[in-house]
Amino acid sequence: MFRTNNELMMKARDGGYAVGAFNTNNLEITKAIFRAASEEQSPIILAVSPSAAKYAGMENLVAMARIAAEETGVPVSVHLDHGTEFEHLVHAVRAGFSSIMFDGSKHPYEENVRLTQEAVKLGHAAGISVEGELGRLVGTEDAISVSEREASMTNPDQALDYVERTGIDALAVSIGNAHGWYKGKPQLDFKRLEAIRNKIGDKALLVLHGASGIPDEDIRTAGSLGVTKINIDTEIRDAFKRGITQFIQENPDVIDPRKLLKPAMDEMVKIVGGKIKLFGSAGKATETMAYMAGGVAE
Repeated sequence: MFRTNNELMMKARDGGYAVGAFNTNNLEITKAIFRAASEEQSPIILAVSPSAAKYAGMENLVAMARIAAEETGVPVSVHLDHGTEFEHLVHAVRAGFSSIMFDGSKHPYEENVRLTQEAVKLGHAAGISVEGELGRLVGTEDAISVSEREASMTNPDQALDYVERTGIDALAVSIGNAHGWYKGKPQLDFKRLEAIRNKIGDKALLVLHGASGIPDEDIRTAGSLGVTKINIDTEIRDAFKRGITQFIQENPDVIDPRKLLKPAMDEMVKIVGGKIKLFGSAGKATETMAYMAGGVAE
């Protein structure tokens, strides 16, 4: 039923586009993501964080995704986003996820390598993709100096060592990207990204987290430098809030949750659909399926 991140991203790499990883927390967000993917005929990665899994139930979110995938027919991977504990990974594998991410960026380098190696053993034994992270992705609320910002970024030489020793399928890089809304225009280090790509070659695929609020031209540049998975969460949450808030303001007496949530879903569909077009994956669903089936994908 579900495809792996590796399958979707390798097709994206060959086709010169990126696949969107869209975070979900509940039924309405999941349905909005799939609706946008169906309308744009795009492969997608449905991302679930440990906190989302705790809130909605990991098995519940997988069941929702399975039904939506059957209804829409679009290629989808269900991916654990930023699993920081081994128990997060085990739970995801048991629940039927097709990809997991181990985020060991808070640990010293050697410990990150060791723990990521264990994550890869677990994921590959289950036949699913594994993503790792090198460099610390800060939140936009973090007050850090220029030197601290530089130290938090992915080191290209270390990236090669990390990829070779861990055997990860995809590498999440830190090049000035951050979680949450950016204060001003984000300053992404594209020379660093290019150096990372040149160092690791085809040994691992590249991932850009914290893409909400990054200008379109920067997203396109990241794609041209080899990024094949781009994560969006904050803009989806904002669309949810915007849709429901405006409806309540205009219809203060309505209490039917279905009527309250519909405009929120409509706003999220707009955001996800726009990102799909920006990433270049619109219209790629059919050829992605053919590619994974061993057919010819143009």
